[in-house]
Amino acid sequence: MPIRWGIVTAAKICHDFVNAFNSYPGDKGDAVIAAVAARDKSKATEFAKLHNIPKVFGSYKEMAESKDIDVAYVGSLIPYHYELAKLFLENGKHVLCEKPFCLNSKQVVSLVNLARKKNLFLMEAIWSRFAPSYIALEKEIQAGKLGELQFVEVNFGVPVSEIARLSKKELGGSAILDLGVYALQFAQYIFKDEPLKCTAIGKLNSDGVDEVDNVILEYSGDRRAVLNIHAKAQLWNKATVYGTAGRATVEDPFHFPDTLIHVDGKVEKFPLHTSNIHYNFDNSAGLVYEALEVVRCIKQGLIESPRMPHKDSITIAKLEDSVRQQVGVVYTVDSQEFP
Repeated sequence: MPIRWGIVTAAKICHDFVNAFNSYPGDKGDAVIAAVAARDKSKATEFAKLHNIPKVFGSYKEMAESKDIDVAYVGSLIPYHYELAKLFLENGKHVLCEKPFCLNSKQVVSLVNLARKKNLFLMEAIWSRFAPSYIALEKEIQAGKLGELQFVEVNFGVPVSEIARLSKKELGGSAILDLGVYALQFAQYIFKDEPLKCTAIGKLNSDGVDEVDNVILEYSGDRRAVLNIHAKAQLWNKATVYGTAGRATVEDPFHFPDTLIHVDGKVEKFPLHTSNIHYNFDNSAGLVYEALEVVRCIKQGLIESPRMPHKDSITIAKLEDSVRQQVGVVYTVDSQEFP
């Protein structure tokens, strides 16, 4: 029996996720998109018609309680990630939840504990980790071609500060959550262990939401990462790893790059599959790789991915908390406790 995906919301990222999956020409691991749910059922119906999805729900609870899906892809706005992921886990469904996982680390830890208690797969949808270019970079590092790793530099800037979901606190607006999650995860992908110190400065908008963040992460062995996050300016969005024997760069857009510059200067391309349906975001065809990983893990009885484990999501969430605290971004849920 195939693994059946349920798509939670008919948002833009959900469109891209389903489009990437449906148009993928390779082996999908015996999995299908089985259902979609949205609070506005007419939007779910329209979404289902475009993507040939057989089942439509006008309620998330109805889909969570149904026997029509095995795993939920949560693509809602950030403030709803926790409650929706919890809803599906409580109803015995595996969960792939869009990044950032939650508004704070307390919510992330709560979900991880619940997934472990229920013996269900749970992963933050950091699709970058499954990019062929990231895997190639990792192999180069493991082969010792960069020598001892010393420094990571990441820039991520896109002029999106006027978009409500990034600028309004009530919608979970935050440059470090929306953009910075990619930079933080890259540093963790390279250095693996938790940083010893996180130092951040930033600029807030009139709603108390960060638009600019400059972050320095200090690791053992004098290793450092410098992350520049900007929601008002277009930066050269690349990430470079420096070692004692040279450097390697994943090019713009580093969050899912199709170009890797090796330590010897060789430029390697990683083309993505195409679709007849328009994508909303850059290189979204690459979303299929995280979907394939989820299916692989579920079939193997795993509750987390070795490439994007729970501990990494908790570390990233704690770093997001630290940056927000230092620059002055506070959410109502920060004063709450989660079981």
